[in-house]
Amino acid sequence: MLDSAIKILKKLNDNNYNAYIVGGFVRDHLLGLKSNDIDITTNAKPKEILKLFEDAELSSKDYGTVTVTRNGYRFEITTFRKEINYKDHRHPDEIEYIDDLYEDLLRRDFTVNTICMDKDEQIIDLLEGRKDLNKKIIKTVGESDIRFKEDALRILRAIRFSTSLKFSLDKDIEKAIYNNKYLLNKISYNRKKAELDKIFTSNNSDKGIELLLKYDLDKELNLNRLSKVVPNSDLIGIWSILDVTDIYPFTSGEKDIIKKVNKALLEDYSSMRLYKYGLYVNSVIADIKGLDKKKVTEDYNALPIHTRNDLDITSEEIMKLLNKEPGGYLTEIYNDLIEKVLYRKIENKNNILTNYIITNYK
Repeated sequence: MLDSAIKILKKLNDNNYNAYIVGGFVRDHLLGLKSNDIDITTNAKPKEILKLFEDAELSSKDYGTVTVTRNGYRFEITTFRKEINYKDHRHPDEIEYIDDLYEDLLRRDFTVNTICMDKDEQIIDLLEGRKDLNKKIIKTVGESDIRFKEDALRILRAIRFSTSLKFSLDKDIEKAIYNNKYLLNKISYNRKKAELDKIFTSNNSDKGIELLLKYDLDKELNLNRLSKVVPNSDLIGIWSILDVTDIYPFTSGEKDIIKKVNKALLEDYSSMRLYKYGLYVNSVIADIKGLDKKKVTEDYNALPIHTRNDLDITSEEIMKLLNKEPGGYLTEIYNDLIEKVLYRKIENKNNILTNYIITNYK
């Protein structure tokens, strides 16, 4: 991936433009962390970039970001700019293209995200981000209060970076979080959820949850059950505990799973619960309750049936046995058979199921 990015830089340089890799990739590279996201900054204007790269696409008309794909990787190329006014506490009202890397870096969020790399893989560090990287501290570019008023999502990004990198937050950032946390109400739940997902899935998620509670952000984020969350390996498990599907955006499938998890949490562990909710939901619950997931998987696999279709008798056979037309009685019989088979009171064999139905329902 880096090789592909370097080729893009060289092509821009060969056409008399300045260009650098900037942000998260360089930060993670210096920390020895793997990253699959490379952003490039250049003094080339979007129209000029589009002319240089045949497959280039203008991914953001408002902000002049061009996407170039190489070897299956997508690289976002953004022109040096100044950002003017942030009336909605999220997006600049206006941007102005400039020809100065230093000025471009001054608009960015945190110093550790301002470190650049050129085509020779040399590090350019105009705002001393590497110093903060070595000190393991998250620090804003300029005054934190101003940065958070410009874009309130940076509050959650600060906590996310502190969580994932295991860095401390600068004192100025801590003060600014308290002063500006109310602005999170101006941010869409889609954007807030995207940041929270990254915090919750971090290997250091307990630290992230601790920070969110420390600064009382649970109230601003409408996460009233955040103090009840225990870190686990499944994001759905965390959102199930938070139970905010009426506020935050989820797909219909995710909502269905969260609903099942919350229903299953009210039931005791049993063969019936394993059967009703399936392995995935029961594994999520095991994570939440700190149970042995391996045992849950073994117990699930050992069930004599996993769906109604696994019963060794069909609806047609039952109707023929009882000489009846289709009706609600079939559900009653199936539920009875499922319970008896699950708890091994009868075997799942056609002749045994047939005799049971004749004895109890004819």
